[in-house]
Amino acid sequence: MTDWPVDLRGVTESVVTTLGPNGLWNVAALGLHAGDPVTARTWGNTRTRRNFHRQGGGVVQFVSDAVVFADAALAIREEPEPVLDAADAWVEVEVERVDSGESGDARWEEWELRPVESRVERETVPTTNRGFYAVIEATVAASRLDVPTYDAAELRSRLAYFESVVETCGGEREREAFERVREYADW
Repeated sequence: MTDWPVDLRGVTESVVTTLGPNGLWNVAALGLHAGDPVTARTWGNTRTRRNFHRQGGGVVQFVSDAVVFADAALAIREEPEPVLDAADAWVEVEVERVDSGESGDARWEEWELRPVESRVERETVPTTNRGFYAVIEATVAASRLDVPTYDAAELRSRLAYFESVVETCGGEREREAFERVREYADW
């Protein structure tokens, strides 16, 4: 076993690739809950959940490109290789389902993630770009639009706010990412 290639605290958003039955790696967003062990939840009958059951693991990646994250969170994307070019660091994990339940009409499963192999691809000086974080929050809101437990009008209001933050504080990649959020979520 190995360590995580980054320090985790609270909920850290990541991108995960999981091997599908077609031999391609499905790309999705995955929130990591810091702890010992690190845990994550899958919601609904997603490709990530099904691939976790089939394969028992995947590759968690940390990216700083808002477009890559928006695509992972809201689009169906498959790649021939498990590690994305945009990954600043990655960790191959084994997963074990430890809990499941329902929240409203949404079924969830909780997974423990144990690192097997990891690598830091590039080290960067951290910066705080409010537009990037607004894109991340927008993907969360957009992914919940069709979940009956959530108030769609409130989510749309959040999306409008996040859009204004991206317009004011984001750069070119954040604006492009938000256009994809709008396209994928159709709000």
